[in-house]
Amino acid sequence: MTRTVDWRSTLSYTGSIVKFLSASMSVPLVVALIYGEDIVTFAASMTIAVAIGASLERLDDEPDLGPRDALAVVSLAWLMAAVIGAIPYVIAGYGNGSALGHPINALFESMSGFTTTGATATAEISFEQHSHAILMWRQLTQWLGGMGIIVLMVAILPQLAVNGAQLMKSEAPGPGLQKLTPRIAETARALWLIYLAFTVALIAILFALGLTGLAPNMNLYNAIAHGFSTLPTGGFSPEAESIAAFSPVAQWVFVPFMIIAGVNFALFWFVLRDDPKRMFDNTEFRTYLGLVTGFAAILAIGLFYGGAPATGIGGITEGVTENALRQGAFQVASLMNSTGYATADFAQWDIQTQFFLLFVMFIGGSAGSTGGGIKVIRWIIVLKTLRRELYTTANPSVVRPVRLGGEVVDEDVIRGILIFTLLYFLIFALAAVFIELDTSRVGEPLTGTEAFAASLATIGNIGPGLGPLGPFGSYEFLPNTTKLLMIGLMWIGRLEIVPVLALFIASVDDR
Repeated sequence: MTRTVDWRSTLSYTGSIVKFLSASMSVPLVVALIYGEDIVTFAASMTIAVAIGASLERLDDEPDLGPRDALAVVSLAWLMAAVIGAIPYVIAGYGNGSALGHPINALFESMSGFTTTGATATAEISFEQHSHAILMWRQLTQWLGGMGIIVLMVAILPQLAVNGAQLMKSEAPGPGLQKLTPRIAETARALWLIYLAFTVALIAILFALGLTGLAPNMNLYNAIAHGFSTLPTGGFSPEAESIAAFSPVAQWVFVPFMIIAGVNFALFWFVLRDDPKRMFDNTEFRTYLGLVTGFAAILAIGLFYGGAPATGIGGITEGVTENALRQGAFQVASLMNSTGYATADFAQWDIQTQFFLLFVMFIGGSAGSTGGGIKVIRWIIVLKTLRRELYTTANPSVVRPVRLGGEVVDEDVIRGILIFTLLYFLIFALAAVFIELDTSRVGEPLTGTEAFAASLATIGNIGPGLGPLGPFGSYEFLPNTTKLLMIGLMWIGRLEIVPVLALFIASVDDR
C-alpha cells in the first residue's frame, strides 16, 4: 500500500492561505493612498491574489490532510506566497523601468522578503526609484514570514487549526517546537502576540528617537518599516545605506532587538507566565547569549586594532572605542541570527575579519526564533554527539546517552539533526560550485570565497554576502539561472530543507 499526496486537498488548503494572505496587501494600499503612489498596483494585485486563492480553495469542499499532505501544504504555501508577493513588483516595476519589473527579479525579491533573507535583486533602493507603498510591501513581506505564514494562518483560520499541529511542525521541523497551550491555535496566537508586542515596542522607541532629534531621519514611516524587518530578522531597509543611514544612538537600539529576535519565543511565554527561571535554565539560551557576547567582543577588538579601513561607510574604528564596540556588536547581532542589516561595508574589511564573519553566519539563531541558519541547539547536540562517539570508541562497553539540560536527548532527534546538518552542508557546497561556474559562464565571475558566501547567504536566509554581493551590493547582475537557484535555496533554507525535499521522494510503501 502506498500513500501519495492528496493534491486537491493540498491545493484547497493552499488556496485558503493565499486568499487570506492577500488581505495583507491592504497595508501598502493604505500607504499608496496616503502618498498617492501605486494605488492601481495594489488594488490590482489584491484582486489577482484573491481570485487565485479562491479558485484553489474551491478544488475541495472538505479537505483532509495526512502527514505528506501537510508537508505539501507548507512547501506550496511558501512558494505561492512568494509568487503572489511578486505581483506588485512586476506591475509597478514594468511601468517605471525598475529591475523588479522582470518576473525573475520580482520573484527573487519576494522570496527574499517572505523567507526573511534580505538579499535584493535591485541595485537602487530609493524613493525616487520605488514608491513608498512598494517599499513598505517589501518590509511587510518579511514581517509576515518572520514568525511563519503557517503559524499566522493557524492562529486566525479555524479550518487550518484542525491540522494545526501537523502544519506547524512541518513549517518548523527542527527541535524546539513547543505546544504552550492545550490548543495549537492558542499557541500560534500566543507566539504572534509576543512577536507583535516586540515589533510595536521597537517602532515606538525608534519613532521617539526621531521626535527627540536623536535620530533625525527616523520618521514614522522609517520606524514602522524597520520594525517590520528587525523582529523577523529580515534585513530589508527602504534606505540605501541600511542602518548606516541612522545615528549611532539608533544603531545601538537595533542591537538588543536583533538579539531578542534570535531567542526562542516560547521562552518569553514562560517569562510572561511568571516562570523566568525556564529562560535562564535553558542551555540553548545561555549558549546563544554567550556566543553573541563573545563574538561581538572578538570582532570589536579586531576592529579597534585595525580590521576595518580608515574610510568608507561606518567610519573609523581603529582606536575609536565606541565605534569599534558598536560595529562589533551590530554586525554579530545582525549576521549570527541572519538579520542582514549593516552599519558598515564589511565586504571591504580585511580578509581575516571577513572569514570570521562567515564563521559567525554558520551558527544561526535559536530554535523557535525568527533567526535562520543551522541553529544553536543543533550545534550543541552535534558537538555533544561527537564527544559521545569519541568517548564510547575509547570505552566500548559504556552506554552514554546525550543529555541536554539534564534530560536525555532521543536518538531519533539526534539522527534528524545529523541528517539535516549533512544535507545543509551538502546543498550549500554544491550550490557554491554551481554559482561560481554559472557566473563565470556569463562573464560576471565571482571568486570562490564570494560564491561560498553567496550560497551561505541564501540557504541560511542571511542576505548579504561578500564582494559585489556585500551589504551595500545587489544580486541584480547575476544570471537568471543563478537567481533561480538562489530562490530555491531561500525557499528550502527557510523550511529547513526536509519538508521540500520530502516531496521529491518517491511514494513510501508502508506495508
